Amino acid sequence: MSQRAQKLLGEALDLTDEERAEVALELVASLDGPKDADAEDAWVVEIERRARRVLAEPEGGEDWASVRAEIESKLRRP
Repeated sequence: MSQRAQKLLGEALDLTDEERAEVALELVASLDGPKDADAEDAWVVEIERRARRVLAEPEGGEDWASVRAEIESKLRRP
């Protein structure tokens, strides 16, 4: 790490937890590149689609306990 980066890190570590979280969020976001102008609209469409499906088929999904057990089982596999 460069001296400049080390100095900046030292200063950042003196911030409050909330301030460090905000700085970290902005730094990570800066690595993603430019925002996709249509992303928010696409998420709204997807969330509405999923909500309509759930409302149309209230018994159509799996219960959380079963899904969680399946996930935990997969995580334990080598």
